[in-house]
Amino acid sequence: MRVLVTGADGFVGRHLVRRLLQAGDEVAAACRPGGPVVEWIGAGAAPARPETLRLEVTDLESVRSAEAYHDPGGAWTVNAAGTARVLAAASDLRERGLADPLVVVVSTGEIYGMARPAPRAALRVETDPLLPLSSYAASKLGAEVAALAEWRRTALRVVIARPFPHTGPGQTSQYVAPALLQRLREARRTGATTVPTGNLDPVRDLLDVQDVVEAYSVLLRRGEPGEAYNIARGEGLSVADLFARLAQLIGVDVRPAPDPSLRRASDIPHLVGDSTKLRRATAWAPSISLDETLRRLVDAEAD
Repeated sequence: MRVLVTGADGFVGRHLVRRLLQAGDEVAAACRPGGPVVEWIGAGAAPARPETLRLEVTDLESVRSAEAYHDPGGAWTVNAAGTARVLAAASDLRERGLADPLVVVVSTGEIYGMARPAPRAALRVETDPLLPLSSYAASKLGAEVAALAEWRRTALRVVIARPFPHTGPGQTSQYVAPALLQRLREARRTGATTVPTGNLDPVRDLLDVQDVVEAYSVLLRRGEPGEAYNIARGEGLSVADLFARLAQLIGVDVRPAPDPSLRRASDIPHLVGDSTKLRRATAWAPSISLDETLRRLVDAEAD
């Protein structure tokens, strides 16, 4: 299979390129013009290297998803309008009889927002209302709307993936697990007894990035066009528990010190997903335990 990966120079994109190469796919890795030269994660273990393309989905300066909280307009330009442009190009190929592309649109579990906030144990399912709180999640919902409109209008095969939070080696400290790990390491270095944190109450469904890219790979082969699929472990972990587990792994005895400046107004109290639909359609299931995921993250940061 020939696969174009947009955002291939990002955290998840690099892992996805490696997974597809290992599966024997022919991969075109689309990266931002002017971006750094990418050292593909583990690409040496794959039978081939990707073809690298320079692709910008907008004429405006590229905005990473993590910056969407500071630049809402940029988030919409990249995530919604950029996705619509890619979909239009894929539809054009189909209408001209040159190919019959299947597009996996990567959304986010955050689009559920405050839907079904109680009881806290409720798992989010694909039929829940979509009530995003952040600009990032709202722009991802815009991408979903664009994808399904193209599917209805032109019969372009589109599949929507809704990954819940995930982490792994190479993720930046803009995300909660590596951010906490960075602060814990600094506390160990300085001998501090407290570590600044944001809100510790939210409960999240935390996956390993390797399991997420495996889900993308199987959706390329078995996903049903026009459908959305949650990618989730189905287990909740509070940020407080994540803090404690990371502290134990690196061997530091500290207390969290909530800092109002680190809190986000768009924090969702409970975000845990039900991946039954994906499991039934593809036989996918997480293969990496949360303990192993956190250990891999700690070991990678130590190198």
